[in-house]
Amino acid sequence: MFKESKQLNPITINIIVGTLFGRLATSMCLPFLAIYLTQVKNVTPAIAGAIIASSSLVGIGASFYGGYLSDRFGRKPVLLVSIFIWALVFVGFSFVDSILGFFMMNSLNGLCRAVFEPTSRAMLSDLTDEKNRLMIFNLRYTAINVGVTFGPLIGLKVGASGTTTPFIFAGLIYVVYGVVLGYLLSKRKLPVQSIVKERVQLMDAIGVIKKDKVFLFSIIGLILCITGYSQFSSTLPQYFSSSEAFKEGVEIFSYLLTLNAITVIVLQYPLMRVGKKYSPLLSIILGNVVISVGLLGFALFTTIPILIIMMVIFTIGEILMFAMTDMLIDQLANEEIKGTYFGAMGFTQLGNVFGPWLGGVLLDSFGANQPMVVFGSLAIITLIGVPILLYVKYLMKGKLLSSRAMV
Repeated sequence: MFKESKQLNPITINIIVGTLFGRLATSMCLPFLAIYLTQVKNVTPAIAGAIIASSSLVGIGASFYGGYLSDRFGRKPVLLVSIFIWALVFVGFSFVDSILGFFMMNSLNGLCRAVFEPTSRAMLSDLTDEKNRLMIFNLRYTAINVGVTFGPLIGLKVGASGTTTPFIFAGLIYVVYGVVLGYLLSKRKLPVQSIVKERVQLMDAIGVIKKDKVFLFSIIGLILCITGYSQFSSTLPQYFSSSEAFKEGVEIFSYLLTLNAITVIVLQYPLMRVGKKYSPLLSIILGNVVISVGLLGFALFTTIPILIIMMVIFTIGEILMFAMTDMLIDQLANEEIKGTYFGAMGFTQLGNVFGPWLGGVLLDSFGANQPMVVFGSLAIITLIGVPILLYVKYLMKGKLLSSRAMV
């Protein structure tokens, strides 16, 4: 792996390093937003969950169009326009004061992420030989988790749960990221997949996606997987900050955030080496089950040592799911509209809309002192994704047998 990494395109390196520092900056503030809204702005958990969910809600449709725009106009202009607007949005967080303002900023945050992320993943795929794509996607995933290892600790030290000032720092980081990326894109020759040769028509792209039954059911299964995972950034911080079972819930959750990222860094590549022997889909199914077990563990236990174990279990499920998701989409994607496929993956963010809202409603209805009802319900809903993904596995097997018969 290290031999291949020495041959990386400088643009690939920039995207991976930029991802690291970008997530470092945003993890200083976004994980604490729900706490800030409930404890400083005195909004209800349901409204806080809705504000958090607004980012994903806007991103659902925008992600498809963001990926499509990169197929239609090329990766370069879409990457640069979206990243500089994104930087302004983060700065904007520090100036808004109303609930409507936070809705607007987090919605714009979702819009920019939905355009930039699928385009950057498509660019990474364009720049990388097929045999090395799993390594590249996992380097990106590692960069994300290195960033969020230290971000929450910095956020805790600067009091991010009581102020929006750290968002300014996040904005500045994205400005630097964009400037360096723009310079490299202007100096380096891009692969033909990243440059527009023939305008891709929107209805043609939609038609290809609609006919891809395997891809559509994969999206539905991933939505339910992400519904469970989304509790990590919405319901869990509210639970730890308000439950009578924890005296220093915010601090405990901050350390658990860091433990989550460290666990990813330590276990990602050992799990990836095992997982690549099997299909990405099988890894995602197993990850769904393990995340559900982790959710139940948070409901059942309140002692620090057991919470640490539960966080490690939850994180193993996260790795099994997300380390293989990009690879699954890359395998399923039509080469001519790969950006559109990565963009359509944004529909999985329905899980990040439904999950925080449902978690907030359950907390409102049953309170933080009845965690078994809250997290037990969330675990059951997450597990519904398993039979759907098993059906996808059946469809993929049938498709493979059919293609062999044609040969």
